[in-house]
Amino acid sequence: MNKKLLKNVCDAKKPLSLHCNAGMATVNKVGDLAGYGTVWYFEEGIANILSLNNVKKKYRVTYDSTASDCFEVHRADGTKHIFKPSKKGLLYSSVNNNIFLVTTIEDKINKYSIREYSNAKKARELQNIIGRPSNQDLINYVESNMIPNCPITKQDILRAEDIFGPNLESVKGKTTHTMQEHVQVNLDDLPKEIMEKHSDVTLAIDVMFINRIPFVITT
Repeated sequence: MNKKLLKNVCDAKKPLSLHCNAGMATVNKVGDLAGYGTVWYFEEGIANILSLNNVKKKYRVTYDSTASDCFEVHRADGTKHIFKPSKKGLLYSSVNNNIFLVTTIEDKINKYSIREYSNAKKARELQNIIGRPSNQDLINYVESNMIPNCPITKQDILRAEDIFGPNLESVKGKTTHTMQEHVQVNLDDLPKEIMEKHSDVTLAIDVMFINRIPFVITT
């Protein structure tokens, strides 16, 4: 029911007939919930509800009544999202308008299984340990069996690139500074007439910001 938690809200291909104690309602909107997928959107509802059966298809869900008496949804990056019981017994999780189950990078993580994400982390860690070679060089090392007992594959390296982005330290180490061509400046003497009339000149210079963009102003 909270539109601020959703993206791409649009009309559903087929409406949903929702039956409850208050009667029947027709739901004809859907939206995308980050890290979860497509959900029904009903602005007149009183709560944001997730199906445990659907959540467990995407995440590992655990419950231990003797330990914490709450449902723990395990994210692919090792963190957890907690659903605890209210005073009336309904399990809930407090959310704000910016996050729900995942952050931006987790949207990429959730494209993969827990095993695939774990192997991607191993690929990035291995890349850092052996001197941060380029992705292509690392793939060549792996496919040529140049790394004994290598626990990763080419696909793991490509997944690491997709999830974590380029290895910045590797890029920095291989980016060389190039010398720029020297700029030739030709200075011409001012005409004598100008020097005689404008021999005493006061130049004022300041920096003015417009929409945080600096401009050099001279008078």
